[in-house]
Amino acid sequence: MRDRLTILALLLPALLVMFVSGVIPASFVAFYSLHDTFAGNSFVWVGPQWYLSVLSSSEFWWALARSFGFSALVLLIEVPLGIFIALRMPASGPWATVLIVLLAIPLLAPQIVVGYLFKVMTSPGIGLLHALFDGVGLGYDMNNPVVVWASLLLMDAWHWTSLVVLLCYAGLRAIPQAYYQAARIDGAGPWAIFRHIQLPRLRLVLLIAILLRLMDSFMIYAEAYVVTRGGPGVSTTFLSHELIQTATIQFDLGEGGAMSILYLLIIAVISWAFFTLIVPRRDQAA
Repeated sequence: MRDRLTILALLLPALLVMFVSGVIPASFVAFYSLHDTFAGNSFVWVGPQWYLSVLSSSEFWWALARSFGFSALVLLIEVPLGIFIALRMPASGPWATVLIVLLAIPLLAPQIVVGYLFKVMTSPGIGLLHALFDGVGLGYDMNNPVVVWASLLLMDAWHWTSLVVLLCYAGLRAIPQAYYQAARIDGAGPWAIFRHIQLPRLRLVLLIAILLRLMDSFMIYAEAYVVTRGGPGVSTTFLSHELIQTATIQFDLGEGGAMSILYLLIIAVISWAFFTLIVPRRDQAA
């Protein structure tokens, strides 16, 4: 009983912070999503009207599709690349320490800084990417949606692939050497070792890495907005941009609140799905 009270006492500050910073603002958003507002201080109950309006909006579904598409491409690039780099890193020694420090540097950069960094790199005349492509006789047109998407994917890969690398590297270091010794005795090659030893032992780590990257890429806003402003056209207007546009620029608090709740529900469902995959494996490992 005393141990439970101690645990509760230690968790109480974190729970209080979560309540103040999460539950209370979400309650206001839910309130806005069920009301229409006049002059920002007069509210009229409208029920699910704003939810029906959002769900019937083609802009919402297109923005949602672009967000899922961006997240899918991010995972297809960063997860295999992160595994590949982690496998090539030295297991120990000074070079391992140097590489870990270098890989951690992009993770420390604020999102807005990364956005402005790539904004400069993609700027005509002064941008490094423009200079590189011009040097080989190719144009770098930021009015081309394919080029813009490639730029955003490059930016996200530079910023966050290190997270996958470090998680996979830690998972690889946790594999007992006895597994490798037994595999070598059986004559297993590098591919067989990866397939039957390393990859199964990395499944839990990869699930966590995929969940983190999926959630973060799905909620991308600052970097993409700085680089593209949602353009060209609406080709990079993700769901987060659509939400900010509705709630703060158009000042449609009801529609913005409904979109926020739907956004939250989508993220909660995805998180729950990954949680159901992670927990059984953790219990089996225990």
